[in-house]
Order: sequence, then structure tokens, then C-alpha cells
Amino acid sequence: MAKDNFKLIANNKKARHDYFLEETYEAGISLHGTEVKSLRMGKCSIKEAFIHIENGEVILYGMHISPYEKGNIFNKDPLRPKKLLMHKKEILKLQGKMKEKGYTIVPVQVYFKGSLVKVQIALAKGKKLYDKRQDIAKKDQRREAERDFKVRNLG
Repeated sequence: MAKDNFKLIANNKKARHDYFLEETYEAGISLHGTEVKSLRMGKCSIKEAFIHIENGEVILYGMHISPYEKGNIFNKDPLRPKKLLMHKKEILKLQGKMKEKGYTIVPVQVYFKGSLVKVQIALAKGKKLYDKRQDIAKKDQRREAERDFKVRNLG
């Protein structure tokens, strides 16, 4: 991805906190002109977004793209469902995994790859409360270790 023109638009930090991300996929997204212009200005949120597979199509719900100021009548509903563009083989694989208990699909990031808008989605399994506590404890331990390391190197 380094050689491509990669520009992050939105990141879903909550996804990593609430789920174990197992497999990630890159999907294109079907948008209208004013939505793309709004994304270029970085006006996008995927905090409450989720994904369903309906009739062999992957649909992204809850992704908020703010209306483009100069778009007037061409602006679309900011929360309208958006179709994701993926290979049929990938969709069938995801559909099979979704039938298993505890699996869901969550959007992780939205970004520009060259001039195209892409969404990174992940097959995820929900974390329990104790899993989240373990993650927080690990983060705290790492922070403490880094702090001790800094103190030792400065002194």
C-alpha cells in the first residue's frame, strides 16, 4: 500500500476494542459524486456502521457522510445504505462464516487508494467483558514498561 496514493478518511477504533478481527478484506464502495467530494474533505464517520449480506450483495449501514456544502439538490441522505463491491467468492466465504455463531462483519477504515474510495472490512468475533479488561490491562502494562524504559535511559 505504500506505493499507492493512500489517504485515510475514517478509522473505526471501536471495532478493535469490541471485536477480535480475524480476516480483513478490501471492498470498493458505490457512491454518488457529492458523497465523494464530501469524503475528499474528510467528512465521514463509521463509528456506528455495520454490514449485512442481502441477496448476495454486501450492504454497509450507518456510515455517515456529511452532505457536501455546494451540493444542494444533488446531496443524498447522509445515512443511506451503501453497496460494497467485492468478488463473489469473497462474498460467499463471508456469508458462510456469518452463519457460524458469534461472527459479524465490521468496517475498520475508509480510505482513498489512488482516486478510488475503499473500505477495509473485517470478519470479527465479539469480545466478552473480561476480554476487554485483559486488553486494557495489557495496554497499561506496556505503557508502564515504556515509561520505566524511558526513565532508565534518561537517568
